[in-house]
Amino acid sequence: MSNDTYLELFTPDVLASLFPETRADQFFEALFGDAEEGAYDIRLAFKGHEERILRFELQMIQRPGKCLACHLTYGLPQVFTRHPVINLKGLVADIGHLIKDGHRIEGWELGVTRERSRDLHVIPLILHLER
Repeated sequence: MSNDTYLELFTPDVLASLFPETRADQFFEALFGDAEEGAYDIRLAFKGHEERILRFELQMIQRPGKCLACHLTYGLPQVFTRHPVINLKGLVADIGHLIKDGHRIEGWELGVTRERSRDLHVIPLILHLER
């Protein structure tokens, strides 16, 4: 599949159905007992395709009146990898079901947290494809 084909496949609506906005509230409810304690929303974004790799990001977007920089987002890759509400294994499986070009997902990994701005931190989600 070409990058354009993947862009057509992973539209904002599809990404929102794969990782709904409500998942951040569920995560903070499980973590703190109150969704209002969360400093950010979490959104899935498609960043591109190259050879046998699909690149996504988990974007943490600061909530109004909250401080994203005050929270320890740098430890989140380890937390997200294991947390049942975030459910990365399920997310990767759901993405795999959408790919119809003979590829299948061989493995995946999370990168380190990157601070794009004071109100946006991202964690790369890299999917390795097998033919």
